[in-house]
Amino acid sequence: MRIAVGWNLVVHGWGGPSAYVRAFVEQGFDPALPWIWAALMIEFVGGIALIVGLFTRFFAAAAAVEMLVITFLYWKAGFSWLNRGYEYTLLWGLVCFAIALRGGGPYSLDRRIGVEL
Repeated sequence: MRIAVGWNLVVHGWGGPSAYVRAFVEQGFDPALPWIWAALMIEFVGGIALIVGLFTRFFAAAAAVEMLVITFLYWKAGFSWLNRGYEYTLLWGLVCFAIALRGGGPYSLDRRIGVEL
């Protein structure tokens, strides 16, 4: 599960900030660039960290918070993701929250180095 979530985050965090400026400004994040970089770091760096199980609890919790924010932003559109709804971000946010509670598991770098952050 950790690898699937990490991969999903990496794919969404791949690319530069220029593709996201308009969307972030339309949502009211002004200045947009610090928020975009924070989201890209959580998704790209955090996604890689989740795949290998490094700082798993930290990055899973950060991604869960990010998904919670996006869920609230999309709340008025309803449940359907096809209509910019919140179902997709709610699902991934809850999965990230579960990973944050559980940790990296037996096949993680966290377990190997003996630190569960």
